[in-house]
Amino acid sequence: MNRLFNPHLLSLSRPQVPLRSVFESLFARNGRNSLYGFRTFCTGQDLTTKKCVPCDTKDLRPMAEDSAKHLMPKVVGWDLVNENGILKLNRSLKVKSFTKGLELFKLVADVAEAEGHHPDLHLVGWNNVQIEICTHAVGGLTENDFILAAKINRLDIHHLLRRKISA
Repeated sequence: MNRLFNPHLLSLSRPQVPLRSVFESLFARNGRNSLYGFRTFCTGQDLTTKKCVPCDTKDLRPMAEDSAKHLMPKVVGWDLVNENGILKLNRSLKVKSFTKGLELFKLVADVAEAEGHHPDLHLVGWNNVQIEICTHAVGGLTENDFILAAKINRLDIHHLLRRKISA
C-alpha cells in the first residue's frame, strides 16, 4: 500500500487513537456534546448542502435549546416546540384538498428517504398537514433535523397550498 495514502487518515469513523481528551474541551458544552456528538450543532454552512448523518452512533447527543434557537432562522416557517422536555421542529401547512395533502406527504417522504431521516407526518382534518421533526434515537434535536427542515423548505409545493408561503 502506498504510504502517502492511508485510508485511516481519511476515515470519518472513530479514530484508532482516542482524541477525546484533546478535543473534549473544544466541543463539550454543558456536558451534552461529545467529540462525536459535535454534529448536534451547525456551522455557518448552508443546511441544504449538507447530508444527514446516521443516527445510530451512541455518541450523538441532543442539542441544547440555545443551540436550537440559534439555528431557527435557517428554517423559516418552522416552530421550535418543547414537548415534555423533548425539543422538536413543527410546521403546519394548509393544502387545497385532501389529495393535495397526500401529494405533499409524497414530496416530503422522497426528501426524507434520500436523507435517511424521517419526520412524523399528520393530515389533520382534510387540509391541514403537520410535519414534526426530531431525532427519536437521541430524544431531541440534532443538526439532522434542521438539515431535513431546510430541504423540505426548498420543495416546490406552492401548487399544493391554499396560500403562498411568505418567506
